[in-house]
Amino acid sequence: MRVLVVLFFCTLLSACEWGGKPIPSARESGELTVVTRNGPTTYFENAQGQYVGIEHDLVMLFAKDLGFKVNFVVTNQFHDVLPKVASRQAHFAAAGITITDDRKMRLLFSTAYQSVQQQVVYNIKQDKPNSFQDLLGKKLVVVAGTSYVNHLNQAKRKFPALTWIESKDQVTEDLLAQLAAGEIDYVVADSHIVKLSQNFHPELAVGFDIGRPEYLGWAFPKDGDAWLYKKSIQFFAKIQRDGTLKRLQDRYYGHIERLEQADVIQFLIKMNTVLPKYRDMYYEAQDITGIDWRLLAALGYQESKWDPLATSPTNVRGIMMLTEQTADEMGVTDRLDPRQSIIAGSKYLLNMNELMPARITEPDRTWLGLASYNVGYGHLEDARVLAQRKGLNPDVWPDLKKTLPLLANAAYHSTVKHGFARGGEPVIFTENIRTYYDILVKFEKPYRPLFSTLAKNNKPAKKKLKKTAASL
Repeated sequence: MRVLVVLFFCTLLSACEWGGKPIPSARESGELTVVTRNGPTTYFENAQGQYVGIEHDLVMLFAKDLGFKVNFVVTNQFHDVLPKVASRQAHFAAAGITITDDRKMRLLFSTAYQSVQQQVVYNIKQDKPNSFQDLLGKKLVVVAGTSYVNHLNQAKRKFPALTWIESKDQVTEDLLAQLAAGEIDYVVADSHIVKLSQNFHPELAVGFDIGRPEYLGWAFPKDGDAWLYKKSIQFFAKIQRDGTLKRLQDRYYGHIERLEQADVIQFLIKMNTVLPKYRDMYYEAQDITGIDWRLLAALGYQESKWDPLATSPTNVRGIMMLTEQTADEMGVTDRLDPRQSIIAGSKYLLNMNELMPARITEPDRTWLGLASYNVGYGHLEDARVLAQRKGLNPDVWPDLKKTLPLLANAAYHSTVKHGFARGGEPVIFTENIRTYYDILVKFEKPYRPLFSTLAKNNKPAKKKLKKTAASL
């Protein structure tokens, strides 16, 4: 009977190409086999060569709870994902899968963990579409096997002339890039993918929403391990209750709506026209500090728009906008000299990172370091103290974003060591840099020197700064 069920699912979902017998249960093997997709909203390799992504991180947390290892089966083709689960060649799929009534007839789904809205996306060089009527006769492309196709089939009942192309070889991010290049007319995509893509392709805009908001979940075989499925329900209940899920969502999506379209356009222009003048200087800064040159360049852009002569009303100057005190600590003789400014600003960021307790891990360590670059390490420590008082985690950026703005409120800053600070500024500062960094990672190559020399001449500056550092 089980063989018949598997064969039925293979036929229904075009899964026969997977072949083979079902894999052992996770409890037998001590390992989770999870099918996922390569992409920025699921599973990908970051600038440091580590595998990350919200689906990756969720699965790793789940495996840690169970005490199991993880074997990720990665595909670039969405139409391969569900058949792999239905034929029990994976224990479940964590691939940004929309929970639909049709899919629930064939598969089990975990607790929903993210809301998304399907949207018709267009290029702003064209007229905005307001309904399916405006799509008739146009080149509309969607990824094969997605729930987008289901919505289009429903729309076709009202608009029989509606046609579209189903791509099996591309992911939605690829289609959106083609749309930005003017190669196709419209794409259907989920809202979180659209928001991420708009930071790389400011030509993209939303025409109209399709249907109601939907939810993402993990997909399990209906005849799979009931124990594992029950554990997934308990896992999501736990991470929703303790705030872990919210922090993960903030890690990957919390910064993507900070910039306006004009900001992204201006950044892309200067990335191609101004940044090349300073690229080698940022390479040198990476050699000295070990920090990705693209993060340092993103910091420089946020500070000065890569203007070596930038000067603020408070006499903060140069590409990395150094104060006189910081310049003196870093041995800078001319703050308007771009090389001196870039090297000194990069060293200063390294100092901020190294002042923090060793238990703070990446990427939170970097985001906190950027915030302290802006507001000062003492004020960052004050925000961490406030986080502790409020029962938040002082070591993670999503929680520090809540307490930093409180430093502008007398009811709070009067209770901490360093007093008033414009605490909302480092939040905006850091979130903008995160977006600029994402853009540079997409369009600029990493710098891979033959060897990297971490600066040892940082120690005097660090000792001077450590005098003001509080320890939580």
